[in-house]
Amino acid sequence: MPAEPRKSLVGQEYEVEIGPVAHGGHCVARTCEGQVLFVRHALPGERVVARVTEGEEGARFLRADAVRVLGASKDRVEAPCPFAGPGRCGGCDWQHAKPGAQRRLKADVVAEQLKRLAGLTPEEVGWDGTVVPAEGDKVPAGQVPAWRTRVQYAIDDQGRAGLRRHRSHEIEPIDRCLIAAEEVSELGIEKRDWTGMASVEAIAATGSQDRQVILTPKPGARLPLVALNRPVSVLRVDEKTGAVHRVHGRPFVRERADGRTYRVGAGGFWQVHPKAAETLVTAVMQGLLPRKGDTALDLYCGVGLFAGALADRVGDKGAVLGVESSRRAVEDARHNLASFPRVRIEQGKVETVLPRTGITEADLVVLDPPRSGAGRRTVSHVTSLGARRIAYVACDPAALARDLGYFREGGYRVRTLRAFDLFPMTHHVECVAILEPAAKGT
Repeated sequence: MPAEPRKSLVGQEYEVEIGPVAHGGHCVARTCEGQVLFVRHALPGERVVARVTEGEEGARFLRADAVRVLGASKDRVEAPCPFAGPGRCGGCDWQHAKPGAQRRLKADVVAEQLKRLAGLTPEEVGWDGTVVPAEGDKVPAGQVPAWRTRVQYAIDDQGRAGLRRHRSHEIEPIDRCLIAAEEVSELGIEKRDWTGMASVEAIAATGSQDRQVILTPKPGARLPLVALNRPVSVLRVDEKTGAVHRVHGRPFVRERADGRTYRVGAGGFWQVHPKAAETLVTAVMQGLLPRKGDTALDLYCGVGLFAGALADRVGDKGAVLGVESSRRAVEDARHNLASFPRVRIEQGKVETVLPRTGITEADLVVLDPPRSGAGRRTVSHVTSLGARRIAYVACDPAALARDLGYFREGGYRVRTLRAFDLFPMTHHVECVAILEPAAKGT
């Protein structure tokens, strides 16, 4: 006979003590029966009533929201955003925590992932255990830095702009996003009717006055006449092919970092925080210390941010190879770095292209992989090149820790690790690890 379906526990409430923070923007608690709860909107040490949002009897864990706080942490503040909280917008994870406490929580997550997945302590990776805020982001408790230069709004059935609720397709209509950069908020996306649109993405470049709106219509819908509060380029996404077409204005925005201007086309990757590109380039170059004549690789190079910085420093006798899977980003990278005759950009997946290049050695390597990480195969190939130093830029501490374990298998040790809070109010954290051959550190 088929097994009876397990009883859903959604809506069940438990009074629990909140334990440590966990990766993903929640904390760990246990029911009186010992079942694990991942609780959002709580802080370590609090006593709360947690209402289950996902899970069933016998599941390994349940997801829940703290709906009442019975004993508050000293790090708790009232969420500045009126759309934050249980069942509301899922864009932020830590609106209810003081800014300094958010950074400590992120540091705890990085340390826990390093220990659990790579067996490494902060001391072993040369990390002081802090997560550093970006310049200008130190704000008093109860305030929010306006940092997000790219915001993708979902549009509900009434044509209202909003953001998705946590782990849901449901839309929370908003009239303002507090973490959106001022240049995005000035467009007034939330104030107008977007009937017929599935989503509207707003982009405000950091390195120029360029602003862009990318519209994704619902099937069969016509594009609206876009009249916003500031001059803006308009692009549309083909609902069948996913291709992006220019409606009017430039099909790209101009960003700036490390003294260079970069063209970033629609759908191309650029760091969302206005200080992120500069912060990360500085950390990577300080860690690698490029020399004239070096050969360097920039893997997952995007539009060429690190490749450009490397090319500037290795000079005419050096050489840089960038590898990127996005065809549009490769076009941008080649345009952005056209003044460097010794820079080459290859299009394709790193794990496929890198072996095909025939390169057997390099002095320096930069990896800035997607959230899933580089993986064992790519790390193994990189370690075979004998680089003097490797810089690994990570937006996910779990992927970072896994890949650092693979680097250790390949004979590399972490020389230094730095962590940056480039996503305030969310659980995300950016890390830069600098690696060198283990024999050098013994």
